[in-house]
Amino acid sequence: MAHKQLSIIACAALLLVSCSSFNGRSEMDRYLDDLMGKMTLEEKIGQLNLPVTGTIVTGQAQSSDVAARIRKGEVGGLLNLKGVDQIREVQKIAVEESRLGIPLLVGLDVIHGYETTFPIPLGLSCSWDMAAIEESAAIAAREAGADGINWTFSPMVDIARDPRWGRVSEGAGEDPYLGSEVAKAMVRGYQGPDNSLSGNDHILACVKHFALYGAAEAGLDYNTVDMSRIRMYNDYFPPYKAAVEAGAGSVMASFNDIDGIPATANKWLLDDVLRKEWGFGGFVVTDYTGISEMIVHGIGDLQEVSRRALDAGIDMDMVSEGLLGTVKKSIDEGKLSVSQVDQACRRILEAKYKLGLFDNPYKYCDAEAAAKYVYCPEHRAAARRIASESFVLLKNDPFKGEKILPMRRKGTVAVVGPLANTHTNMPGNWSVAARLEEAPTLLEGLQEVAPEVKFVYAKGSNLVADAAYEQRATLFGRDLHRDSRSAQALREEAVRIARGADVVIAALGEASEMTGESSSRSDISLPDVQRELLEALLATGKPVVLVLFNGRPLTLGWEKEHVSAILDVWFGGSEAALAIGDVLFGDVNPSGKLTMTFPKSVGQIPLYYARKNTGRALPEGHWFEKFRTNYLDIDNDPVFPFGYGLSYTDFVYGETRLSATEMAWDGAIEATVSVENRGAYAGKETVQLYIRDVVGSVTRPVKELKGFQKISLEPGMGQEVTFRITRDMLEFYGSDLKKAAEPGEFKVFIGPDSQRGAAVSFTLRPQ
Repeated sequence: MAHKQLSIIACAALLLVSCSSFNGRSEMDRYLDDLMGKMTLEEKIGQLNLPVTGTIVTGQAQSSDVAARIRKGEVGGLLNLKGVDQIREVQKIAVEESRLGIPLLVGLDVIHGYETTFPIPLGLSCSWDMAAIEESAAIAAREAGADGINWTFSPMVDIARDPRWGRVSEGAGEDPYLGSEVAKAMVRGYQGPDNSLSGNDHILACVKHFALYGAAEAGLDYNTVDMSRIRMYNDYFPPYKAAVEAGAGSVMASFNDIDGIPATANKWLLDDVLRKEWGFGGFVVTDYTGISEMIVHGIGDLQEVSRRALDAGIDMDMVSEGLLGTVKKSIDEGKLSVSQVDQACRRILEAKYKLGLFDNPYKYCDAEAAAKYVYCPEHRAAARRIASESFVLLKNDPFKGEKILPMRRKGTVAVVGPLANTHTNMPGNWSVAARLEEAPTLLEGLQEVAPEVKFVYAKGSNLVADAAYEQRATLFGRDLHRDSRSAQALREEAVRIARGADVVIAALGEASEMTGESSSRSDISLPDVQRELLEALLATGKPVVLVLFNGRPLTLGWEKEHVSAILDVWFGGSEAALAIGDVLFGDVNPSGKLTMTFPKSVGQIPLYYARKNTGRALPEGHWFEKFRTNYLDIDNDPVFPFGYGLSYTDFVYGETRLSATEMAWDGAIEATVSVENRGAYAGKETVQLYIRDVVGSVTRPVKELKGFQKISLEPGMGQEVTFRITRDMLEFYGSDLKKAAEPGEFKVFIGPDSQRGAAVSFTLRPQ
């Protein structure tokens, strides 16, 4: 090879890897000690710098500004560069043309797939299938790794209980237990089950956004977060901690402030909690311009906020370049120490060592593997299968005595709506590497799945009535192609074809970019122009299936009351259209369950199942009583609760049975329920275990998810589902922020969602 025989440093790495450790120092420690001994202070600071790629493209890399800085040792990694040839080119500059030949980290937002995209993370979580979620991350890592990417800014594990916040689409919903399980599955998928990172089919995970970003006030992105520490530890911290314990190699700081200090400069958060309490040994990166944005927060100029970030525990600066430009001055003025730079630099170099970049800087630039794996048929088949598991059947009531779903492969089907024939909206937001134009539209997918059926199409309406709003919601070029005809003309065309059809599929909801970063909504109902279209379609007297595209819970009270069948398909990835066809025509029985509560009104937000009682709690099932915790104009219930999801078959639960009514301090009891499939279709059901701590030293939620099992049953078959309850499942953080269980009474609920399942009780005996 023409790259200085992998450079002097790479050759040294090959030699050292073959040596055994001595004096308690690992091979990595010895290697990095030697490397850092050769580095200047400026080169160490350069490793902390993560610029965006800017003008680097194939054929121009040699002359770009970023390339010049790579040569000077001022760049530790690059952001937003895609393509094996381009990445190899800049890696070559780092390895062959910089003084020490230190390879680069190359990061990209591989959020729910690379070119093969899977459902948005909120949709993925609704599968409740950890093996499928891990598989999706592993496929993403295989594709991205082959194409040159060695670091992904995922998983996003923020607990979110306000659906107005657009970034709920990127997480696993409202529950800390389920969120923790998803976080672990994603880390395993990206980094491999043993975190070995030995091949180029696993990449470095980055847990984000640490911390509490999902609790931004008013659902406004980047906004203030203010909560008690007991709530942090019990409700919001668990998924971050689970990801760290799973071995995630990096963590991203969040934009928001915590206790009045931005997370990017919060030493309690980044040092006391993350490193000292949880033992995190990887590196911490800021979010995009996270350091410079602290100037606007009002806590100092660029030198001061950069000093505070490094002092708090930030190791890498994404885009702001505050560390690169100010740290040496702060050291000269005695405000920072060289040892702090050394510590941060070492963490970056350790990540590169563990990725195998010193051994082979081009490990992740494998054109042959990229051609074999990226967007390959096997990966696309997996994406189709997993997408079908994520859809949630919200309603399937009989229409004139017969259920509409699953549909029959005959007759004429009208496919109507602004989301019925759009390519680029199918993969969903944060599909930065996806082949957007190659994703089949819903109409195309249905035609492929059911060629026997005659499909007719009409747009029916634009996404929203306001053209300016639509432009804001589709800034990234998604192909909605606003129709210039009047709303009335569009509706009339849709009604005309609906009257000639046997069934109507209404493809309505949000465009993909109406959720995600900087996409908060104050009104989360179906846009008025779409509601008017839906009303007109229902007025034809034809059976209507609402296929709902969305990246957040929506207020669907009217739709639930008037539409017979509703299938929530989120944004299902590159193969979404085919997966939707599989479910609508019964090739796949839907089994998704909601991981966020759907409110009736934005006035109920935040609305989540694990609430606490007040001293004047409204009795369950009641609408209004004077001097109770309720509204005058609406009841307290959601449209659809957490854990909810229907099937084409009927699952019947028996009574929950406990193996004992008392549990020893170091013992366990078993909770068992029988589940029977009494319908006509084979199906999957997620059986959910909830526990309530009846009396505590601090107030406790009315119930908390503590386990779940996804089972498959043929028609007429039943299964006993057993959960083993141990003391650690009963623990919580008290006012002293120490985790412990307390003796006393506990109630157990097992059912198909968070609202159903009769309670049985047991007592935890004292130690």
